[in-house]
Order: sequence, then structure tokens, then C-alpha cells
Amino acid sequence: METTNTPQVIPSILDNDFYKFTMQHAVVKQFPYAKASYIFINRGQHKYPPGFAEALRAAVDEMAKLKLTKQEKLFLQVTCPYLDPTYLDFLQGYHFDPSEVEITQEGEDLEVAIKGYWYRTILWEVPLMSMICELYYKLTGSERESDDIIRAKTKEKIENYKKLGITIAEFGTRRRHSYAVHQVVVETLQQYGGGTFIGTSNVHLAMKYCTKPIGTHAHEWFMFHAAKYGFKMANSMGLEHWVDTYRGDLGIALTDTYTSKVFFESFDKKFAKLFDGVRHDSGDPIEFANQTIAHYKMMNIDPLSKTIIFSDGLNPEKVERIATYCKNRIGMSFGIGTDFTNDAGLPALNIVIKMSQAFPEGGPWTDVVKLSDEPKKHTGTPEMIDLAQRLLDIPTT
Repeated sequence: METTNTPQVIPSILDNDFYKFTMQHAVVKQFPYAKASYIFINRGQHKYPPGFAEALRAAVDEMAKLKLTKQEKLFLQVTCPYLDPTYLDFLQGYHFDPSEVEITQEGEDLEVAIKGYWYRTILWEVPLMSMICELYYKLTGSERESDDIIRAKTKEKIENYKKLGITIAEFGTRRRHSYAVHQVVVETLQQYGGGTFIGTSNVHLAMKYCTKPIGTHAHEWFMFHAAKYGFKMANSMGLEHWVDTYRGDLGIALTDTYTSKVFFESFDKKFAKLFDGVRHDSGDPIEFANQTIAHYKMMNIDPLSKTIIFSDGLNPEKVERIATYCKNRIGMSFGIGTDFTNDAGLPALNIVIKMSQAFPEGGPWTDVVKLSDEPKKHTGTPEMIDLAQRLLDIPTT
């Protein structure tokens, strides 16, 4: 397969999820000597065509050319004043190092691994997933729907969300069909979503379409803290270090790295008051809403003063069910990903890239796990998953 003319799949260093930059900023400040490794997980058992690894390798090598522009730096300075000027200077000098990424293919099976200093490798996950998706559709010869159809679908969705009286953010970078589709979606949301569409997780498109970049932290933040401080301390130390870094900004806490039940055991009154709300990313959303409301009430905190960000596999029907239930019970907003950016007439890929090991300063390489509220989404070695479940008293069934 000819790969020498592989186009630049990622157009900007900011074509990434916002929480990757907010976490990178925190890692630079808190854990500059830490290292991490990540692996690609093909949940959907997709079959990759001959030459896919070579095409992905060429696209990854192109990433080394990306640099933060003066205009992009100014956008971050104005839009995100909680990012230190020292960090923005660092980001201006940062470049992707393709040697941190190993790509192999045997038959139709693709393997991708990332390893290096955490403050550097943290930016690879989202653009890698975006490239895998875009190249998959291209190299399998799959034809998507036209821009006009995608625009019409997106317009219909955001107008229906308007009728529900809710706010919506776009979270679909990692599993988008392509950058071209992503642009159409965000442009349409910005054009027709006034009062409902509040921003995108994609920093590049937030800048391009004059909307807000949205996000806080991801599972890997707590997974690293487990490697450094142990499973029982992971949530509380992760939250503590987030507060130390952002002093009240970026106040949405992710709950399901080690199940939400375990998270709420650490989410005491201090954290419950400091954080603006929590994010739901797995398990039954109505059960989670009830759990969250009960927790705030137990702390004598009005649930309507707090917000749940729902972000797990949302579509219009699911959003309407959640919104109807939560109305006048607790504040809510919705982060919608694949249903916006990969609703293009083709099956969406079911893939993830997750941290697999962490190397805290002064410690050995340690396997890390995620124990979501949906057991099928657990990641990690069976031995470490079993250890975490026993230490945290998490049922195995």
C-alpha cells in the first residue's frame, strides 16, 4: 500500500480533548518525573485492512510537525486563565515524539502502545484514536453520508435538545468519523444551538468556531494516583491534587475510575462543596442520579446547586429520559460524543486507549486498572483487577 502521500490527519496540536491539556498542566506541576504507558484496546474486534499499520505510522510521524501557534497560545491565555504562563510556554515548545508510539499489525489485528514521560505521552491518546478511526474508514473504502445530511441530522438533534431546556457540549473527538465530519458538526451546533450548545471538548474547534473548550480530568488521573498512593487513597489524593492545581476552577469530578460507590466514600463535605459537580461515564444514569442526589442531601447540600455532566453513550432518546427524570432534582448538562461526530451512515468503531502502567517517581512500574460502573468496561490485568476489587470491597459480579 502506498503511504508516502499520507495527508496530515490531525491539523493542529490543539485538535485534542481539553482535559488532556488540563491534566498535562497538572502533571507538569505535580509529577514531572512520572512515566506512563498506554495500550490500544479493540473492544469491537474490528478487522484492519492490509497496510493499516504503515498508514497509521506515517500519520503518527506527521504529528512531529505540529507546533502551538502564537494565535493558539493567545486563545489559551485569554480563554483559560487558570493555565500558568509557564505551562503555555512549555506547550509552545512541545512537539509530539513519534518514537513514543509503537505500532504493529499481524493479519487484521492492530496493536498500538505508547510509553514515556507522562507529561509528554498524555497528549497521544485522543489524536491516535481519531487517526485510527479516520484511516479505517478511508482504507476500507467506506463511504459516509454527505455533509448536507450530517448537517441536517445535527440541526435536528440540537433543536430537539433545545425543546428539553438543557445544555449540551460536544465530546466526540476520539471516535469521530473524520476531522471533516467533526467540523460540520461543530459548525452546525454553533449555528443552530444558541442557548443550548455551550461548547466542545475539542480545543482547536472551540477556537475555530468561537465557543468554549470544555473538560476537566479523565480516568488516567486517578489510575496514576492508585499506582503512587494505593487504591484506597487514589480518589482522595487525585481530588486533592486537582484542587491544589486549579483552586476552584475546572470543578467537575469524574466518579467511576473505581466505581462510583467507592468514589462517593472519598467525596466528603470538603470535596462536595469545592467541586461544582460530578461526571457520569458508565452504569445506569438514573441510578447514578439517585446516588448523587442522596449523597449531596446527606451532606446538607442542595442538589440543585450542583451539576451532573452525563457523558456515557448518549443519544436523543437517552438524553430525554435522563433530563425528564432529573428536572427539578439536580442540575444537569450533557456531553455528547459519537452520536454527533460519527453518525455518518457507518458503524462507529468501539475502541479505547487506556493507561496500562504508571511509573511514579521513586517507585516501580505498576499495572493500573479502571473499574467502571459497567463491568464490561473494566481495563487492566485480571490479577490487578482482582486485587483492586478485594481491597476496595467491590463485588466481582
